[in-house]
Amino acid sequence: MDNREVLVDIKNLRTFFYTEDGVVPAVDGIDLTIHQGEVVGLVGESGCGKSVTALSIMRLIPNPPGKIIGGQIFFHGEDLLKKNEEEIRLIRGDKISMIFQEPMTSLNPVYTIGDQISEAITLHQKIHATEAKKRTIEMLHLVGIPEPEQRFSQYPHEMSGGMRQRVMIAMALSSNPELLISDEATTALDVTIQAQILDLMRGLQKKLGMAILIITHNLAVVAEMADTINIAYAGKIVESASAREVFKSPRHPYTYGLLKSIPKFTEKRTNEPLPAIEGMVPSPYHMPKGCRFNPRCPFATEKCREEEPEILELTPGHLVRCFHPIEP
Repeated sequence: MDNREVLVDIKNLRTFFYTEDGVVPAVDGIDLTIHQGEVVGLVGESGCGKSVTALSIMRLIPNPPGKIIGGQIFFHGEDLLKKNEEEIRLIRGDKISMIFQEPMTSLNPVYTIGDQISEAITLHQKIHATEAKKRTIEMLHLVGIPEPEQRFSQYPHEMSGGMRQRVMIAMALSSNPELLISDEATTALDVTIQAQILDLMRGLQKKLGMAILIITHNLAVVAEMADTINIAYAGKIVESASAREVFKSPRHPYTYGLLKSIPKFTEKRTNEPLPAIEGMVPSPYHMPKGCRFNPRCPFATEKCREEEPEILELTPGHLVRCFHPIEP
């Protein structure tokens, strides 16, 4: 049980997209809790609703075609979905910041990185341009960019992918947010730079005491950083527990399959094929009846194919959405 104060509490969030081909229930009843200073992982395959959850928190869902049709997102006890656009702007980028997946498309190519970070600072902190420049250089130094005074005047294309991602982190941290959302922030980077960025985020989180929501499909990323892990599948959370519990004792067949498919390094060479989860992620236009994982689940029964399971607390803090959870 986490005794820290609840920072973000998402209840039954439902975000749908209305397209010419039909309705896509991208997020369909997600519950998620983030405590102050906690690192929470949101893990799942592409299309499971991870990024849509993050954009819903930031109130950045494009409308049309998207719309948050239900649920609540409490931040310090206030529902973000009830705030008007002016009120949410004061929170977005200030109290809650986000690092997007691809920095090259998130940074404006015609402005220097110094101008872009300074703009974010002056927008929320109402300080003079000279002070904003000083603060920007401090942030560039904080995220490990060498010669920050010279980098201030460079354009995004003059920097490497790892450097651009550090700029995005500097921009996100420039207002000292209480919650940092990292949406696949290391996906486009090679493993060496990825490790550096994760070390950087881990160090900054401990130094600044902020909460982090890490969105990824890479279990190795959350294994290193997260206190709590939420496994998402087809728009729903199917398992939620401490990182230790998820890796030590996965209870949902989907989580179990993900962990089994991770390559194991052993001294003895083997020709055995890597275990994989059979089947494909269901089409968002045609979700299966009952449990959404049932067409791919080796333990599915008739009940799984007819009824949708509720999420249940099997042991303290370990939640699973399954009729036949795996025994520890």
